[in-house]
Amino acid sequence: MGGKVLIVDDEAYLRRILSFKLEQAGFSTMEAGSAETAEGILEGEAVDLILLDVGLATPTNGFDLAARLRRNARTERLPIILLTARGFASDVLRGREVGAAGYITKPFSTDEVVGRVRAILGE
Repeated sequence: MGGKVLIVDDEAYLRRILSFKLEQAGFSTMEAGSAETAEGILEGEAVDLILLDVGLATPTNGFDLAARLRRNARTERLPIILLTARGFASDVLRGREVGAAGYITKPFSTDEVVGRVRAILGE
């Protein structure tokens, strides 16, 4: 059981909570506070899924990072669940356009996140 999940969110508190809940559920986790840090991690580490905040307060937002990952042969099939405070239909559509496997609107239940990760990773 378990896989490696990269949590990409500029809110350290949220990263810690998600990391704790996922590790309780048997997953291993890594954390990144920016898209740029996430890309650096992905250059040297294999992960099974990314939880990605759409509204990163960094030079690159979550949609742009997801699109870049889809253009990279190493990460083009990597499942991405987008996390966002925005639940507009246009945002959900954009998430699909960048190849997201799921879209979870904040505030969310950490149990919901763990359940979605399990479902996508087939656990």
